[in-house]
Amino acid sequence: MTLKADPTEFAGKRVLVSGGSKGLGRATVDRFVAGGARVITAARGSFAPIDGVAFVQADLTTAEGGERLAQAALERLGGVDVLAHVLGGSIAPGGGFVALTEEHWLSELNLNLLAAVRLDRLLIPQMIARGAGAVVHVTSIQSVLPLPESTTAYAAAKAALRTYSKSLSKELGPKGVRVNTVSPGWIMTEASGEFLERIQAARGGTIEEARQSVLDGLGGIPIGRPAEPSEVADLIAYLASDRAGAIHGAEFVIDGGTTPTV
Repeated sequence: MTLKADPTEFAGKRVLVSGGSKGLGRATVDRFVAGGARVITAARGSFAPIDGVAFVQADLTTAEGGERLAQAALERLGGVDVLAHVLGGSIAPGGGFVALTEEHWLSELNLNLLAAVRLDRLLIPQMIARGAGAVVHVTSIQSVLPLPESTTAYAAAKAALRTYSKSLSKELGPKGVRVNTVSPGWIMTEASGEFLERIQAARGGTIEEARQSVLDGLGGIPIGRPAEPSEVADLIAYLASDRAGAIHGAEFVIDGGTTPTV
């Protein structure tokens, strides 16, 4: 059952969601809009307009793209109260570490680590100046449970984001800015299907066999299914809300019980 969002929860709040045109990013945009926030996001290519959302065409894997989005947030919204870094994913091929070229590594780091670092550097100073703000970084359970067949570079980048987030929280907490991380397991998005297709291309066989290989690598999902994007978006919104005012420097895992350790 999906609970209806309180339309006043984020009234008056300005929210930046990185990568908000599809998948978890789009679900996160929708969740903040449903809560009454003013939202700005970016996409590399074309995008369908969303009521109440400002879009910027920008490639956030580049320094120039991050600057374009940050400048738009400052000019159009007058700043941001919430930074939700949802952008991420992997385009690396299957085949283990030897299949990863220099270009693959740089691409994964820019997408999954440096995009967040750049936006933080550009926008957190105005939070510090106000003495208030919330930052949520989306990492991954692969930071502790990597899949060597196809996601070594992605997992390494997300592990770096996790460590960076903890360091950032220690610095910003005394200045009134909260920082937390959300670590999803498998989420049912368009990117999940593309991921399975890359594994199939590298190993042969069927999509179902590729899906089973991922489940085997993860050790299974005890609840029997991946998470829905809206479920993860709800957690992101909660951590950004005033209800989570005492939660800081923490990691929240949402993986259906996949991670086998405490």
